[in-house]
Amino acid sequence: MFPCLSKMAELVEAKAIEDDEEFEEDESISERLIGLTEMFPEPIRKSCSYAISFLTSATKTSVSAMRSILWIASSSAVILVLPVLFESERAKQHEEEIQQQRQILLGPNAAVSGSGGSSNLLPGMGMVPNPRS
Repeated sequence: MFPCLSKMAELVEAKAIEDDEEFEEDESISERLIGLTEMFPEPIRKSCSYAISFLTSATKTSVSAMRSILWIASSSAVILVLPVLFESERAKQHEEEIQQQRQILLGPNAAVSGSGGSSNLLPGMGMVPNPRS
């Protein structure tokens, strides 16, 4: 309608935007959170604070306990289980070497029949005395 009025309205609007920008204060996130907590009553704030500190403490304690349990389990496995595994592997390898020597000396059928069907690792344990004798 009137170009003069529209220009004046734009200037007033621009001035209002500048005024709003001047009054805005730069707040940090912590200041905003503190302002938000003030709208809740004191008992609710304290109970939330206690709950958060309890959860933090419980989490730290459980992580520490899990680290200790994992350390005990892994060191026990290394000390108790690995030597048994190594020894059984060595015995198995020794048995294979004996079968290979029998096969070389007596032929392919001797290695299979010469083993006596004994799968025990200790010598003489697989032999049961004949009850007829």
